[in-house]
Amino acid sequence: MSSLTKGAIVWLLLFLAVLLWSATNPLDRFIWWLEVAPALLYLLVLAATRQRFPLTSLTYSLILVHSIILMVGGHYTYAEVPLFDSLAELFGSQRNDYDKLGHFAQGFVPAIIAREILIRVDVVRKRGWLDFLVVNICLAISAFYELIEWWVAVASGTAADAFLGTQGYEWDTQADMATALLGAILAVSLLGRLHDRQIGTLQRQIKH
Repeated sequence: MSSLTKGAIVWLLLFLAVLLWSATNPLDRFIWWLEVAPALLYLLVLAATRQRFPLTSLTYSLILVHSIILMVGGHYTYAEVPLFDSLAELFGSQRNDYDKLGHFAQGFVPAIIAREILIRVDVVRKRGWLDFLVVNICLAISAFYELIEWWVAVASGTAADAFLGTQGYEWDTQADMATALLGAILAVSLLGRLHDRQIGTLQRQIKH
């Protein structure tokens, strides 16, 4: 574990390439920092923990996907991602729903991260409680993020409109949390068995 594997190098190169693109002439530099900050935090935490607490390949892959979603949203702002403008026109919608993809990932990816930590540090002895706790952790994260958006809106006024991404929808906060909740439920339902196998393989590798 002392040196970067080929997979880790590819992961890092992809992350940095998208980060460089995202940072090049974003629509709003202030919004870019707000949106990309979680991806940068991901990078710092993974770099600090790679030696003593390496993660499964599934978890690393999902973190990269989530980071890319954040960086794309940072570049265009969540309300103006071109592909989702095109999808809105195709389906006759007045709303760019890229922010819903972001909030879905906000539930889906942290669910696998939380699941891995809870299993590997033996927090949950009774596995029947595992998925319940994971989903609740993700819902708490989503709610706290909505509080952050509120604080930013209060502090910066209209400059936060692009960060909030409400686009005039009065129930946007509730819809964001519901979307994250759905992502968390789907993550533990669809990826649980695969994740268990990868955790078992990783733990055996660490022991040897």
